[in-house]
Amino acid sequence: MHALKPLAVTMGDPAGCGPDIIVQAWKKRKELNLSCFYVIGLPEIYAGRVETRLIERPDEAPELFAEALPVLPLPSQDLPPVVTGTGNPHYAAAIIQSIDWATGHALKGEASAIVTNPISKAILYQAGFAYPGHTEFIAELCRTEQPEQTRPPVMMLVGGGLRVALMTIHIPLIQVSTHLSRDLIRQTCMTVFDALQTQFRISTPRLALCGLNPHAGEEGTIGLEEVEYINPVAAELRQAGLDISDARPADTVFHEALSGTYDAVIAMTHDQGLIPVKTLDFWGGVNTTLGLPILRTSPDHGTAYDAARAGQCRPDSLISALRLAADMARDRQSAYD
Repeated sequence: MHALKPLAVTMGDPAGCGPDIIVQAWKKRKELNLSCFYVIGLPEIYAGRVETRLIERPDEAPELFAEALPVLPLPSQDLPPVVTGTGNPHYAAAIIQSIDWATGHALKGEASAIVTNPISKAILYQAGFAYPGHTEFIAELCRTEQPEQTRPPVMMLVGGGLRVALMTIHIPLIQVSTHLSRDLIRQTCMTVFDALQTQFRISTPRLALCGLNPHAGEEGTIGLEEVEYINPVAAELRQAGLDISDARPADTVFHEALSGTYDAVIAMTHDQGLIPVKTLDFWGGVNTTLGLPILRTSPDHGTAYDAARAGQCRPDSLISALRLAADMARDRQSAYD
């Protein structure tokens, strides 16, 4: 097996926790045996925090990683000083460019995966950012480079012994039922099934579908989405050879997964899926995006402006994201070797 290429870490919002948790993770690289990573960002953000070395290409990172944090610098920009804890739209272009470059490195095979630090969507929106979030932006960058990628991306949370994928992500709860369709359910399930095989080395994944309604609709007496959309698609997928449940009540299915009945749960809404993961592993949960031609993970938290301002940032989730990215890269490499 060939050695892994380094992981590309994005800058994130420089006023948030990103700079601090990157530095903390690098300082723990030896005791935790972390895979090599480099950060794409503005070098001045890390000045005085840690020993750094500027690189021009990702392949320069491995020989420097043991002694210094490799930083691939973004072009110099005339920017105001960073005020820790206070986001600034003037930094939006650099934040976006960091994501763009990292995605490009992964698409070209120069990085084995990307790990994205938290951003403030509100700050980016003020600068004209046109995407709901990281996931949708990275998916569009991938489609631009590889238009044959047609499946929508799927967000999966990993933590607390659970793998939880989301059928819908950043949409208002009142709109969820109108977004559900047989095609969306089918494609999401297939994306999760394929990713569990290639990125998690699970040869025959066992999937559980959450119901949208209380008690999974109770045979149509508490909502019709289960009988009209979810269960018919589950039956089709079982006929195609997938091991997948009908809609299961959300108040019991996560316990079933923890007990070993399922390898992953597919939740219908954002909070339905995130609540169990964050309850079980608030600090160490990881967000990963399935269905892309590249591997991407992220800490399962936001910019944490308050913690950054107070100097109380914890790197647990970033460290978990780095580890998961490296593990998935090894599994994918092994699957295709």
